[in-house]
Amino acid sequence: MAPEARRAVVASRVALVLIPILVLLMAGQLVRVAEALSIGVNYGQIANNLPSPARVSWLLRSLKISKVKLFDADPHVLRAFLGTGVEFVVGIGNEAVPAMVSPAAAQAWLQSHVVPHLGAGARITCITVGNEVFKGNDTVLQASLLPAMRSVHQALGTLGLQGRVNVTTAHSLDIMGVSYPPSAGAFHPTAVPHVQPFLSFLSATRAPFLINCYPYFAYKDDPARVPLEYVLFQPNAGVADPHTRLTYDNMLYAQVDAVYAAIQALGHADIDVKISETGWPSRGDPHEAGATPENAGTYIRNLLQRIEMKQGTPLRPQVPIDVYVFALFNENLKPGPASERNYGLFYPDGTPVYNVGLRGYLPPMASHAGLHQTIHLFALTAIASVAFALS
Repeated sequence: MAPEARRAVVASRVALVLIPILVLLMAGQLVRVAEALSIGVNYGQIANNLPSPARVSWLLRSLKISKVKLFDADPHVLRAFLGTGVEFVVGIGNEAVPAMVSPAAAQAWLQSHVVPHLGAGARITCITVGNEVFKGNDTVLQASLLPAMRSVHQALGTLGLQGRVNVTTAHSLDIMGVSYPPSAGAFHPTAVPHVQPFLSFLSATRAPFLINCYPYFAYKDDPARVPLEYVLFQPNAGVADPHTRLTYDNMLYAQVDAVYAAIQALGHADIDVKISETGWPSRGDPHEAGATPENAGTYIRNLLQRIEMKQGTPLRPQVPIDVYVFALFNENLKPGPASERNYGLFYPDGTPVYNVGLRGYLPPMASHAGLHQTIHLFALTAIASVAFALS
């Protein structure tokens, strides 16, 4: 073989090795500049078999997911995502809410769990104080919620962070007393005394109302009367609201508009509703109707399509719906029925639970720094090989 032909063959073979390595080398940058998916994901960690936050950081960037909601303010997670541009919602657990009523405690929590990460470059845009507080019967917790939120908000002002980080909480749909038809949406009478001043706080601080919506629950509780097509975003005749004459072809949007109606009934039309959790389990106990990989995949796939179309609800068609899917991984230590442990998009090894078109890369188990060093070493070796082959 002539020297020129030999060099061409060697160069082409080296390129086959070099190209994927360079893609991995630049993955962080490529994902950062590529258009991110306009969907968020809940990153829960009630499990003993999950990949490290450093590996999860690679996975989410390869998926082009740029919004993550945590149920705490895990420093290992926040550090693993430094420099990635991923936007975080962090949480204060229910057990800590009463203590946050103290302005000093709220400021101490922020200085420990938020300020250092913001200073290092993390993007934290929202703090949730508690989760589904009005679902239970803890009256002390419920009475503490709004004072705690006010303390956290005031502490953000003291630290010069008001306007950069907002404060809210996530509600269960159980907070609703009436949700059908959507135009008749109303909060449960026992919740109204708490919700009225809470809405005034959100309005004054320009923070969103977060709601956890699961059409799956409605189907599971009454599969004979709730059409599966309606809850899975599949073609169906739809349900008309007799008062507004708006037609709903899926339950999720009907639930969101019922919340909008309930908020407006209490005198507020300036508060955005965001879905802080929604999902569908891929597996459940025998009595949990509809908990299958097929249904879970259909729900998430169709939801993703709606979101990428920047679709709004019938009541607010010009406002794209904002959603955080629950959840990133199956979590094997969650209590309750089997469905609770099977809401994940991925198994802990990074394998998709079902196919919704998301293809991500979970690096092998190694340190984040070690992974970067290995990629750089391979890339430099490959570049040197090309230079030598073409010389």
